Amino acid sequence: MLDSRLLEILVCPKCKGELEYQPDPQDDTRGKLICQQCKLVYLVEDDIPNMIIEEAQPLEE
Repeated sequence: MLDSRLLEILVCPKCKGELEYQPDPQDDTRGKLICQQCKLVYLVEDDIPNMIIEEAQPLEE
């Protein structure tokens, strides 16, 4: 699970908007950060968010 202090300061690298964290129910060191404005998903693996815009996945509605 990502540290709550880190979640407070992380923003979308593309639009600087808020991110919503969704933990993986199977593994608490994995999850995803979702930007609703850009419709992008940034993966979190081993509690490390990958904030590279080119590696983000499109948000599936």
